Amino acid sequence: MDNQQLQKFRELLEESYQWPDYYEFKFIVKIAEKNQVLDKLAGFTITETPSKQGNYISVNARKLMKSTQEVLDVYELMSTVKGIISL
Repeated sequence: MDNQQLQKFRELLEESYQWPDYYEFKFIVKIAEKNQVLDKLAGFTITETPSKQGNYISVNARKLMKSTQEVLDVYELMSTVKGIISL
């Protein structure tokens, strides 16, 4: 995400949420990377949905967040997972 996209996303979060509030993250990852994702999301309420072929898994993670920056920090942390798709 470039700086302009990041700033626009930050503004959208600020307009849409009054912190603290619950935020739900959605990620898609290859099954082989599932444990790495779950380790990084310790403390979140997790829902997993495998793909029809069983090659990928959708991970929804919900948690009470204190600020926009805290949300952005989670996305930055998750960007270190190989091949992850953030929705």
